[in-house]
Amino acid sequence: QEPLVEAGGGLVQPGDSLRLSCGASRTPGSIDSMEWERQAQGMQRELVARITNFDNTYYLHSVEGRFTISRDNAKTMYLQMNNLKPEDTGVYYCHVVTTDATHHRRDFWGRGTQVTVSS
Repeated sequence: QEPLVEAGGGLVQPGDSLRLSCGASRTPGSIDSMEWERQAQGMQRELVARITNFDNTYYLHSVEGRFTISRDNAKTMYLQMNNLKPEDTGVYYCHVVTTDATHHRRDFWGRGTQVTVSS
């Protein structure tokens, strides 16, 4: 079974909203941070938003004020995306960093979910 389960992508028009989710209940160890990365066609993958286990957040400058990252106690992370723009188009990947009992760090990535913003 996949350790991460992503959902919520789709095709929307500019100005619309989408909410992505990433279920990480199958990841072993304690979660240190959860983040969303995206990759547009022909471009490098970039970090869009991150939330730590202390609920500190980071946003890519171009999404500040439009996107909100959050998480719940069930190891699920969300990315609320409002006022979407065509440049937000890409495959969005969930990335979870965990630490096990021996302080060994592990990284998990989801398969990605496509977000397309087009009129």
